[in-house]
Amino acid sequence: MGAMSNVLRIPAARPADAVAHYAARLSFQADVSDVHADLEAGVTGLVVVDSRSLPAWRQGHIPGAVHLPTAQIADRAAELIPADATVVTYCWGPGCDGATRAALEFARLGRPVKEMIGGYEYWVREGFPVRTGAGLVRRPADDLTAPAGVSCGC
Repeated sequence: MGAMSNVLRIPAARPADAVAHYAARLSFQADVSDVHADLEAGVTGLVVVDSRSLPAWRQGHIPGAVHLPTAQIADRAAELIPADATVVTYCWGPGCDGATRAALEFARLGRPVKEMIGGYEYWVREGFPVRTGAGLVRRPADDLTAPAGVSCGC
């Protein structure tokens, strides 16, 4: 008799349940590569929001992002974010719930919102440009997060 499988100990979901789960998951989040591609393509109706503090914003942020710390969303969203825009929130990285908290605040306002998984950390690690006080800068892509010089094609 073969070894007990850790993976198969609990069977995979029924395909219909898996479709519902993964479709729902993608309705709540977007990855940095897709956000970057949309910004580069000039997709309209999308606003990227950096929910970090002012010192963090000044250290570097996604070009074109709106700076709106979570504590200010309820008071300032209407003046900074078009009512018909889908908001994509980000914070430091996957170890931080800041983007989740910001997304919750936008949802409470009745705004369509997604969280950018990976946050600022993975944006930088994938080699995408950031705006700093010195201008636009870019670090080499980390080959553990992004294939060197090519798209993952996913």
